[in-house]
Amino acid sequence: MYEQHFGLKELPFGITPDTGFFFACPTYQQALNTLLIAAHSGEGFIKITGEVGTGKTLLCRKFLSSLDDGFVTAYIPNPYLEPRSLMLALADELGLALAKDVDQHQLLKAINHHLLKLARDGKRVLLCLDEAQAMPLESLEALRLLTNLETEKRKLLQIVLFGQPELDAKLKQQAIRQLAQRITFHYRLQALSRDDLDFYVTHRLQVAGYAGGRLFSTDAVRALHAASGGIPRLANILAHKTMMLAYGEGQHVLRARHIRAAAADTEASHRVAQPWLSWLAGVSLLMIVSGAAWTYLR
Repeated sequence: MYEQHFGLKELPFGITPDTGFFFACPTYQQALNTLLIAAHSGEGFIKITGEVGTGKTLLCRKFLSSLDDGFVTAYIPNPYLEPRSLMLALADELGLALAKDVDQHQLLKAINHHLLKLARDGKRVLLCLDEAQAMPLESLEALRLLTNLETEKRKLLQIVLFGQPELDAKLKQQAIRQLAQRITFHYRLQALSRDDLDFYVTHRLQVAGYAGGRLFSTDAVRALHAASGGIPRLANILAHKTMMLAYGEGQHVLRARHIRAAAADTEASHRVAQPWLSWLAGVSLLMIVSGAAWTYLR
């Protein structure tokens, strides 16, 4: 909608996890380094947690794309599965062709045999589970039993859990205390600071092809941080709406008032509790879209 107006090749603030937009600020680079070091050292369990919207899925995809061909990877985005279904999902990710009525014993035997074959070929096998806080306790325990598969030298399967802070609470339960003890590397993603958010916005604009002067004014970045709490996904939503609004007005510099108008139209931003949102609550996305459409039609 506004790409031509701002001289962009693509939309800079999408909410899909595109690794081309990965921003290596200190917190995300440290998390990526932790994952890579843990993976290459052969650890059984690795855990990454963070609030909703802090970029766990993007980090996961960046991590997987950073591994060399010495790794065979499996990715399960929705692990809300009972143990047998989880094992079947893992077998499918590893490319195993199994009978539909395969029993539990044969299923585990086939997975173990395949993992041993990959180990003999010099391959490391790594399983990433996103939204791991949703996993049933019995499925988490099944994962622990999978990491019992090992040679004299190393584990046959490494597992990385990506989840919201509720995962930490779940792992404290007595029933799966043995799994919690096996997590040797962990990292907690934090929200972006105001300075990091400023660099983040600039980075995404540059990746999208922007080559002009400062687009988000200093007061706009300050307002964006206040309205988003430094949460990347929410910052993306607000920045996108802000650019729509500025485009509708024919503006080429985004101001704090644009951010505040976008925040008033974004329910998630209301929970960040900014005092100036109450008097802007009547601003709607319809106004933003209407302004953009008017500019387009002129």
